[in-house]
Amino acid sequence: MKKIIRQLGLDDLHYLKEMETGIEDDYILRVYSRISSGSSRLYGLFVDDRLASIGGYTIFAKQYIMLGRMRSDLRFRGKNLSTQLMSYIMEQAFSLPAIQWIGANTQQENTSARRVMDKLGLAEVSTLYSAISIDASSLETGGAIWKSLTTLSQKQAWVDQLYIQTGAVFPYECYYTFPASEELFADAKLAQWSFFENPQKDRVLIAKKDYKRDYYLHIVYPWDDLMEQAGLWETVSLAQRELSETVKAKALLWIDLSPSQVSALPTHHMFNLPSPWLLYGVTR
Repeated sequence: MKKIIRQLGLDDLHYLKEMETGIEDDYILRVYSRISSGSSRLYGLFVDDRLASIGGYTIFAKQYIMLGRMRSDLRFRGKNLSTQLMSYIMEQAFSLPAIQWIGANTQQENTSARRVMDKLGLAEVSTLYSAISIDASSLETGGAIWKSLTTLSQKQAWVDQLYIQTGAVFPYECYYTFPASEELFADAKLAQWSFFENPQKDRVLIAKKDYKRDYYLHIVYPWDDLMEQAGLWETVSLAQRELSETVKAKALLWIDLSPSQVSALPTHHMFNLPSPWLLYGVTR
């Protein structure tokens, strides 16, 4: 049995189409050119010239790598091929001098992927629910809209206090959360993101535009008092309407919630809460 691992290119798409993964309408086939070039890489483990396992990574903020896109051919499962491949990919990733952290995100119910994370020596970092909703107007209580912060210094002060000084995980994009560092908060990013401060100036809501097949208002709010802050959900609704007008499409809501935040939601909330995502990682 001849086994090799190599980076996949545009000419290798036919190998993926021949795999039997059991996944219907796999998004990887649709976005193959994007996830195998630029800031992303895709690798394949071949057994006797047949693609048996794939995996890859994407670079974020120059120094973070998120592993993913793990797929195995059903005919080759049980041979530890995913672990062998992802171990190789980690070696390739850490050969890049700028990379300081490597991680992976998998849902709690995905026990096979979690076993691979353990074998790779990645430690569990956080548990977050990707809460998605068409709108959150049912959570409004009639409070006043929070003040929009417009200067970089105001935004920098909040991210420094909440994330850089603490090293807490920050939802950088939908699906992609990282342990915080200054590199995540480049001035260009902060300028694009909206910050809203409550009247007492002790809470802030961060709202960002994202696109993952649909447009999303990606909300970041790190406290458990989701239902105790007057005007919070009114501010969310306003930001959602403004984003929908900008993109000329219905923007959905996405907020990454900790288990304690989920517990604080009322029974009438409108969020879809699938199996939580577990973030794993290791620092150089």
